[in-house]
Amino acid sequence: MLRKAKIGDVKVIHRIINISSGKDEMLPRSLADIYGNLRDFFVYVENGGMPIKGICAMHIFWDNLAEIRSLYVDEGYRKRGIGKWLVRACFSEAVSLELFRVFTLTYQKRFFEKLGFREVDKSSLPEKIWSDCFKCPKYPDYCDEVAMLIGL
Repeated sequence: MLRKAKIGDVKVIHRIINISSGKDEMLPRSLADIYGNLRDFFVYVENGGMPIKGICAMHIFWDNLAEIRSLYVDEGYRKRGIGKWLVRACFSEAVSLELFRVFTLTYQKRFFEKLGFREVDKSSLPEKIWSDCFKCPKYPDYCDEVAMLIGL
């Protein structure tokens, strides 16, 4: 079952993100960042219960630009369409907010291509660069994520 994240999910989301970060699947996030952006998150749980088996966030960047970030599905639950459901839930919310351009920075290029994203140059996303990227220790010379964009 997909649902919006709740306050009681924050520490689990934080643990999931930082475990995934340790495997170089995504960048780490602070607990304060997750609390501050909790409304961005969707979670996947089985039968409405716990534990959380998947997460994904959609963060608004600008007037017509949002980012899919922190997508993770528990290894035992991958290849079941959960990641796709999480991203599509974010798409649905984007459209309801009248946001029609969505991007991601990812290590999973093929997954996002299957959803209709296309690769773009990172420089085409200055809102992201100036709000987030410049704080990253990999910026500017060591960023190894692929920038991708989709129009909804």
